[in-house]
Amino acid sequence: MTNIKIVADSSVQMTPEEVAQYQVTIIPLTVMIDGTVYTDGETITRDEFVNKMFSAKDLPQTSQPAIGSFVEQYNQLTADGSQVISIHLAESLSGTVNAARQAAEMADGDVTVIDSGLTDRAMAFQVIEAAKLAAQGADVDTIVARAKTVEDHTTLRMGVVDLTNLVKGGRLSKAAGMITSVLNIKIALSMENGKLGILKKGRGMKTIKRFIDDVVQTMSQKPGIQSVGVSYVDETSGADAIADQIRAAVPGVDVLVRRTGPIVATHAGKGAFAIMYYED
Repeated sequence: MTNIKIVADSSVQMTPEEVAQYQVTIIPLTVMIDGTVYTDGETITRDEFVNKMFSAKDLPQTSQPAIGSFVEQYNQLTADGSQVISIHLAESLSGTVNAARQAAEMADGDVTVIDSGLTDRAMAFQVIEAAKLAAQGADVDTIVARAKTVEDHTTLRMGVVDLTNLVKGGRLSKAAGMITSVLNIKIALSMENGKLGILKKGRGMKTIKRFIDDVVQTMSQKPGIQSVGVSYVDETSGADAIADQIRAAVPGVDVLVRRTGPIVATHAGKGAFAIMYYED
């Protein structure tokens, strides 16, 4: 039986304990702030990144790992005859999955690359499920199929209260940005089929409050929710209060509340948060 090892990029929202428990290899993304390049999770923590982002002159620039980094990691992991399944954030958000695909072609061993279609904790649901199956001795096809099933049963909803970064980063049109900056518009986003879409927009924080209430209400009516994540950029998001609201509505389900990584934080901006859940 061939051993299968799981790889993910550092946009994945997993605790250090989970990474160790499930033996996931994390390949770090890099971020440049005012000319200085940092390695996500290695030379800069998530807390440090957000502080630097808010005081930076320009919007930080995020970039995928070099193809050579992937090849080196893949060759190390497959040197003992193991296979690798490498799971990454949506292609619409980053070129990481394409760098991984190119590296897989160049690597000495057997590497399968998956576009999770998501990021953050929503991506972690697939990574953890893949790692559990790998530990049980499942084959590559079984794990790939399961990851797709998990993606199809995962919901990602995001609240953005300051559109400056989304517009600067080109993730939202300049025209939309002009309207929003004038009118104090807040937006709610969904991520489906690997792409971000605007669910609703409105003026002021009432829009965001209603959006949270709607998401939690929907969750309360779903009996099969297995796991929930609430990720946030900074403390102004009220993530802990959102998590408490979810725990009251969906008792007994684990809710992980953590600061998001540089990739999401850069595009989402101050006060942004995401609610992600996986249902069986």
